[in-house]
Amino acid sequence: MCGFLFQAFIYLIAAVIAVPIAKRIGLGSVLGYLIAGIIIRPLVGLVGNETQDLQHFAEFGVVMMLFLVGLELEPQALWAMKKKLLSLGGCQVILTTILIAVIAFSFGFKWQTSLVLGFIGALSSTAIVLQTLGEKGLLKSEGGKSSFSVLLFQDIAVIPMLAIVPLLAISEFIAFPSGAGHEGGHSLLDGLPAWAAALTTLGAIAAVVLGGHFLSRPLFRFIAKSKLREIFTASALMLVIAIALLMELVGHSPALGTFLAGVVLANSEYRHELESDIEPFKGLLLGLFFITVGAGINLELLQNELLLIVGLSISVIALKFSILYGIAFITKLPRYSGLLMAMGLCQVGEFGFVLISFSTQNNALPNDIAALLSLVVALTMLLTPFLFIIYDKLVCGKLTEEEKKA
Repeated sequence: MCGFLFQAFIYLIAAVIAVPIAKRIGLGSVLGYLIAGIIIRPLVGLVGNETQDLQHFAEFGVVMMLFLVGLELEPQALWAMKKKLLSLGGCQVILTTILIAVIAFSFGFKWQTSLVLGFIGALSSTAIVLQTLGEKGLLKSEGGKSSFSVLLFQDIAVIPMLAIVPLLAISEFIAFPSGAGHEGGHSLLDGLPAWAAALTTLGAIAAVVLGGHFLSRPLFRFIAKSKLREIFTASALMLVIAIALLMELVGHSPALGTFLAGVVLANSEYRHELESDIEPFKGLLLGLFFITVGAGINLELLQNELLLIVGLSISVIALKFSILYGIAFITKLPRYSGLLMAMGLCQVGEFGFVLISFSTQNNALPNDIAALLSLVVALTMLLTPFLFIIYDKLVCGKLTEEEKKA
């Protein structure tokens, strides 16, 4: 018991100290969690190998995040921004995935691993970008709205990516499992013919959609009459966990089911209560997830492969910047809006860590490549605040001068 309490104390105190400091100096909360994890394990060694088990548990925060993303997607608002969503977000995800996959394949990676690398590289950091844009008052600008459209499409694109990754398993990795500590579960689809598996999956999705629409509202009305906030919180967590279990039972990503449930409940009268109840758990679990990611960073590998990791990080940033600015130019975004979008979104985001972990567990990515990628993702995120500083110094000043002359 003392050991558990001590470990919990270390994780909490690391977050309480590192995150406020990181936010104060402009690095953002996600980087604060990463830095906290780097300090408590690779640098100081206060925690041990339990971080990997904690990471699997903390990944449930991602499931909660996608449930909340679904709650924000009211059909009317989504339809109103469909043009930017598809033209900017769709083009960015597809082009980045294809280019990175082709480059990786040309360097000798198997096509399955190359596609996974493309998925990972296509994503940007929703947490860092939206928080930074909000702090700078740029969310309602043309560049801010365009950035949000791209991020929203990326968040939606994570769902099919998570569904596709298990299909990209490589037999060599299955023979020598790369996902250490991963326990493969059994699903209802095991041994079923393709048509039966497809019907079972569609049935599970239909159950989520119809249940969310017809059953959740009477349930929440009944619970609301009790006027016990803790029971409403318990019911919200029960709903998310039940959907996650159902999707795991049919062999699919829990994130898919919870996202669909969130969309179904977006117009519910209990939407705000659900958000306020789930948000603290999502925040804590995601914070714990990022700490475990930082704690799992291999500093010895960073030292041994410093030039390779820095080179890959800069290459990814340059490639994504070029793609994003090119899309902004083709879609005739104002120049400075295009620069804001390109400089803000050219990192690899937090869902990159999720896909790396998920891909190794599903034998689509070897451990050595996953360790290297984790460092590349972390470094691109660490560089993002400096890119915003460059934008402020070199771009915003010129924009203000030109506006004054206009």
